Amino acid sequence: MVQQIILKYLEKPHVKSLEDDLLWLCDSFGFSSGRDTENTATRIVFTLLDRLSNEQITSSESLAEDLEIKISRVNHHIRNLNDSGLLYRKKRLVYLRGGSLKAAVKEMRKDSERIFDELESIAEEIDLRIGIKNR
Repeated sequence: MVQQIILKYLEKPHVKSLEDDLLWLCDSFGFSSGRDTENTATRIVFTLLDRLSNEQITSSESLAEDLEIKISRVNHHIRNLNDSGLLYRKKRLVYLRGGSLKAAVKEMRKDSERIFDELESIAEEIDLRIGIKNR
């Protein structure tokens, strides 16, 4: 499984607002970057959270219908959100990892720590092989 976690340090919203906080979280993870000029990924996350708060099961088809966009676009963004570790898919259903936003972020933190541990280990091996001393 390819995993890509993007982290951006952005100043937190000054005013407490659910929408602004969610937007900040999504922007901090880079969910709406690059060609996603309509913030489709963020809209998917908002809709998914809304459905979960009402204990509704969610599918990519129902997300596409709610957001009035093509299923192929929803599936593209769901793949990216899955690769980031925020959510996962079982057949046609879409779930937030860990069952809550906080749990999903905690799991993503663990994922990034594992990635950095591997990078650090390989970097140390490279340093040793080429003769660079560790400070």
